Amino acid sequence: MDFKDILFLIVVFISNVIQSITGFAGTVLAMPFSIMLEGYSVAKPILNVLGIVVSIGVISINRKALNKKQFFKMIAIMLIGMAGGMAFSYFFHISAKLLYRALGIIVIGFMFLGCYHSFSKSYKEKEKTEKTSFWSYLVLILAGIVHGMFVCGGPLLVVYASENIKKRDEFRVTVSAVWAVLNSIILFSDIRAGYFNQKLLVLLGVSVAVLFLALFLGSVILKHINKKWFMIITYVLMGISGVSLLLK
Repeated sequence: MDFKDILFLIVVFISNVIQSITGFAGTVLAMPFSIMLEGYSVAKPILNVLGIVVSIGVISINRKALNKKQFFKMIAIMLIGMAGGMAFSYFFHISAKLLYRALGIIVIGFMFLGCYHSFSKSYKEKEKTEKTSFWSYLVLILAGIVHGMFVCGGPLLVVYASENIKKRDEFRVTVSAVWAVLNSIILFSDIRAGYFNQKLLVLLGVSVAVLFLALFLGSVILKHINKKWFMIITYVLMGISGVSLLLK
């Protein structure tokens, strides 16, 4: 295990502490730095598996809270976009530089979208009076495309789910169930692509241990902080990671 691997584990740790506090953004924060440290073929499979582990943990705690109607709707629509994203990554060779630029733009877009979604009073007032089903479905398809390519469509799914699932437990369990299914599909695709060699498996094993430590620490911190301010810090870090990719 070299210095880059250690830095990667630090990224996994910090991003999942944030994930356990905010309920999202772990992979979005981790992916840019992870790709720069380990490369796409290592970062994507490992972060995808970590996403599955986290999702299964959330589901196992309160599986009865699953909103089956929204679950099947999200799965069906996102699969359309995800198939397109995975096919594009498979059939078209994307240079590392272009990959960095694309992900950087997406992450910065998530930052602005998340800030608007979380803190805009006009958005919240609009949310109470309007139902924009067409745009909701479009958001899900885009979430699928981004998830198929970079395993970080979470912020877009959160935008949709927060408008259509109001109960906190239903929200967490249903979104986690969606990730468990979609990430499992990506896992099989990564296995077929031959990403899982011995070095990756060793790094994955250590990453899972780091993940559990991060989730435990995050749960402790959550009891003693103002979540709103932590959300602001999260979006600032998201913006920094996006800009760093554009400058790479």
